[in-house]
Amino acid sequence: MEEKNEDMPSTPSPENNDQGAENQPSPDQVNEGASPTEASETTPAPLAEEAVPATPAALLEGVPSVEHVDVSPVANAAMKIRQEISKLVVGQTEMIELLLAGVLTGGHVLLEGYPGIAKTLTAKMLARSISSEFSRIQFTPDLMPTDVTGTSVFNMKESTFSFRKGPIFSNIILIDEINRAPAKTQASLMEVMEEKQITYDGTTYELGFPFFVIATQNPIEQEGTYQLHEAQLDRFVFRIRVPYPELTEEQQILRRFKQDFTSKKQETVNPVISIDELKKAREVIEAVYIKDELIDYIAAVVNNTRNNGDLFLGASPRASLAILRTSKAIAAMRGRSFVTPDDIRHVSYPVLNHRVILSHEREMEGTTVEEVIKDILTTIEVPR
Repeated sequence: MEEKNEDMPSTPSPENNDQGAENQPSPDQVNEGASPTEASETTPAPLAEEAVPATPAALLEGVPSVEHVDVSPVANAAMKIRQEISKLVVGQTEMIELLLAGVLTGGHVLLEGYPGIAKTLTAKMLARSISSEFSRIQFTPDLMPTDVTGTSVFNMKESTFSFRKGPIFSNIILIDEINRAPAKTQASLMEVMEEKQITYDGTTYELGFPFFVIATQNPIEQEGTYQLHEAQLDRFVFRIRVPYPELTEEQQILRRFKQDFTSKKQETVNPVISIDELKKAREVIEAVYIKDELIDYIAAVVNNTRNNGDLFLGASPRASLAILRTSKAIAAMRGRSFVTPDDIRHVSYPVLNHRVILSHEREMEGTTVEEVIKDILTTIEVPR
């Protein structure tokens, strides 16, 4: 075991970084055929590859040979999708990174934010950048479960019933304003989001790969809405709270669309990865190495939510698995084949914030879930 540690570099090889830089398109290639003025306003500059932080020697102790897995398929796929989305969406880097972690690990994502901050647009551009089927379902108070999953249709010629699949039978599904539909319609998503199948009239219908649900909801509007219950919320790997853009970002938005009132730039977003490449990326993420001490750290964080006086309800083992999977995805997207404590801390809040409930005392005091989760992450000792 000690001999393996001596041969293992603690930082990525410079040769690998050079190769990654050669594969990236140059600014001249991206803006080829456009005037300098058009290129500066309509075509965003290629995103710079994120620097890989140095790895503490303790994290590499006992790492087996599987740690040498090539994560470039994941990092390259994430970079390509980011570049396509950035043609329209300005900023929101954390939301895009977490969306990618969700689609790469097979989880579902709930976007929560005020109207008009590109939640729906980002979801649509993510779907457009992947060579897969896409459907959008607008949830309304009169929407029925069969409007989502499908229903039986009578064939008069053959005097038989046949199942007509609903819009949920797709690869990437955008559910807009999920809290507008009543509980019985929301419940139609329970089986399909967890087991990726629909059971109707005693027959089970499997869904294809990938199956990724992106749902949006408005956190401030309460009239005419139906709050998602805990079991439904637990189906989402992340709840991402989407903030308003910064001043400089809003200025960039205005300049980018000053001559594009009908969002013609959406047509410039093209598929950049195939379903096979997505499968390969998921296999790579599964092979990303994580130390046993970090697994124990994840378990300690989630267990603390169940024994914390500030919380009325803690997180389930599904939350532990979500942190494990998505921390691996974050590591791979950032060019590392091993998980660090920072990866775990980065995904812990979006994984836990919708799975825990504050105690009545803390809620009356004005304490937020974010403060409690931050306190838990600070209290529990990080493995060294």
